[in-house]
Amino acid sequence: MSVALVKQGGEDDAPAPTGTLWLARHAQPLVESGVCYGQLDIPADAQATATSARALAVALPPGIRIVCSPLQRCELLTQTLCGLRADLTYKLDSRLMEMNFGNWEGRRWSGIGQPAIDAWVADFTHHRPGGGESVSALLRRVAGIWEEARAGERTLWITHAGVIRAATLLHAGQRHIDRADQWPLTAPEFGGWTVLNLPSR
Repeated sequence: MSVALVKQGGEDDAPAPTGTLWLARHAQPLVESGVCYGQLDIPADAQATATSARALAVALPPGIRIVCSPLQRCELLTQTLCGLRADLTYKLDSRLMEMNFGNWEGRRWSGIGQPAIDAWVADFTHHRPGGGESVSALLRRVAGIWEEARAGERTLWITHAGVIRAATLLHAGQRHIDRADQWPLTAPEFGGWTVLNLPSR
């Protein structure tokens, strides 16, 4: 199945077709550029979150099912969105959390050291950066909630770039990758989203 047009918050959009998975990324986090933050529970910019929520409130179809990462930068966007749309409710699901970078979290990428990063790239699928979570483990985690999405339903995940990239692979039928260059590079900007047509099962 093909990926629908990537939508950034604020763009005009036609109604989503039946059987879609919306993948929204939290707004700009309040963290210095160049810091690895993964599952570090940092807040998002409140004004940027409100802007994204207003755009989503206009674009989303009625009664869409919302599942949200429990990290506060995602839950803030979810709560703000639901405050704008009385027909929307949500549930939290830890499977939508960002990849866990272990003891790299909160450190500057430049301070982690190139040898450590090179070791990850050399075994990108199975290496656990910072002793955290491997890419293969992230894919398995996201695959679990992916299996719950069904054609004929409209679902919104409010989540993180890593989860959205994993979902893009799963949508293409890839449950495993062998090399770093197979990992998708693109994801929606902070506060943006993309829409996938759900395959029939």
